[in-house]
Amino acid sequence: MSEQALRLGTRRSKLAMAQSGQVADAVTRVTGRPVELVEITTYGDISREHLAQIGGTGVFVAALREALLRGEVDFAVHSLKDLPTAQPEGLVLAAVPVREDPRDVIVAREGLKFADLPRGARIGTGSPRRMAQLNAYARTHDLSIETVPIRGNVDTRIGYVRSGELDAVVLAAAGLNRLGRLDEVTDFLSVDTVLPAPGQGALAIECAARNAELIAALAELDDPFTRVAVTAERSLLAALEAGCSAPVGALADLHPLSASLERGDSRGAGQTVKEMRLRGVVGRADGSALVQMSTTGPVLESHDQAMALGSELAAEMLAKGAAGLMGERAH
Repeated sequence: MSEQALRLGTRRSKLAMAQSGQVADAVTRVTGRPVELVEITTYGDISREHLAQIGGTGVFVAALREALLRGEVDFAVHSLKDLPTAQPEGLVLAAVPVREDPRDVIVAREGLKFADLPRGARIGTGSPRRMAQLNAYARTHDLSIETVPIRGNVDTRIGYVRSGELDAVVLAAAGLNRLGRLDEVTDFLSVDTVLPAPGQGALAIECAARNAELIAALAELDDPFTRVAVTAERSLLAALEAGCSAPVGALADLHPLSASLERGDSRGAGQTVKEMRLRGVVGRADGSALVQMSTTGPVLESHDQAMALGSELAAEMLAKGAAGLMGERAH
């Protein structure tokens, strides 16, 4: 490859710029070429409506994908959980790097843990998925909380706590880690309490299908396990016919890794694994009803196996009434 700089399309937020910068460094290592960040504003960045109102699906990625198809950038970096489940013609998911910790976290006043929040605590989140699971947990554990819909970047959301307007906010561990702000976390939410969004903690590196040389180079950044895990999770989401703003949680993991997550260790190092577990949850935002199920399969080695595991679990969840808990279904 020549030394001409590669153009990386990214959203303008601090988090998007941080994770794109990390990918840019990795791409330079594998290609030997400099990478230039090209900032692109998406509809999700400029709209002040809540994600459930604007549809959620694709609002943070459409402008980036259009720039790729027009040849204005060479590749783009997305938070994988923001990607619609259908891959558009002309674009390729060239790499899914090693996933960060997929868990959700609490940033609360006075360093409080979730279980120690006072009765009536106001918890901010823009996610119906988080609302459904937090409210369901509160109902079964005699906690009194109020979930409050919020939008905004990490600074804005944590600012609601600092100002006293909210008692706590829920954020993704991965985003705070990429920003170097994990020290602000007051509690990590077990995946038994709140299942993350499908693909949470993972990044997606996408480029034009016509650029075979770049696709081959970017493939060096791909982590096969992360890819197959998020494929299973996104297959579940697609089979539920739900958009990425729907109240759906999913996590595919290896058994020792999932046990490690519950202990607070995201690595699961040194353990032999033979099975993958896929868990899914759908719930009403008020927590009054949840459908939560899981299935296991051999450690998946192919895209098709992962897709099948996700669609099979979705079918079981739909048979238990999941469709009625998602509201209007988004395609």
